[in-house]
Amino acid sequence: MAVRVREARAGDRGAIEAVTLAAYQEYAPQMPQHWELYRQNIVGTLAKIEPEHQLVAEQAGRIVGAVLLYPAGTSLTSPRGETITLALPEVRLLAVSPEGRGRGVGEALMRECLRLAQDSGAPGITLHTTEMMQAAMRLYERMGFVRVPELDLRPLPGVVAKGYRLLFGPARP
Repeated sequence: MAVRVREARAGDRGAIEAVTLAAYQEYAPQMPQHWELYRQNIVGTLAKIEPEHQLVAEQAGRIVGAVLLYPAGTSLTSPRGETITLALPEVRLLAVSPEGRGRGVGEALMRECLRLAQDSGAPGITLHTTEMMQAAMRLYERMGFVRVPELDLRPLPGVVAKGYRLLFGPARP
């Protein structure tokens, strides 16, 4: 079944939140002391809709994935209240519904983020992930992202959001 990636519309908000929370819910048992705060952060981030792009992936007319893409220069506030200004476009909250996994949904969303970032003239793109998100880390590394420890964030005590970056090469004919 083909995956179609498109910009989100106002009517997609409920489906995006449902898909994102369903995708991240699997991590709740691994972070019981932080889950509710993390959940609130996800809902708050999705409610603001500040990114340049909010993308959804559809299969058979249903939203099965979503992602945010923030442009370079965006200032974000960490859970600790620190302001972070993005040097490169950044992918946030890549989410694939549990039933949509293993079908290329995450990769399709990421490829569209890469295309949009390249089209903006950015020299690269960044993202953050945690150790518990092994499938996501494998996807990012397979796509050419490299670990950049100096981009790491520590949003909560004992939690490290690992920084990754992909620099774009010269355009190919």
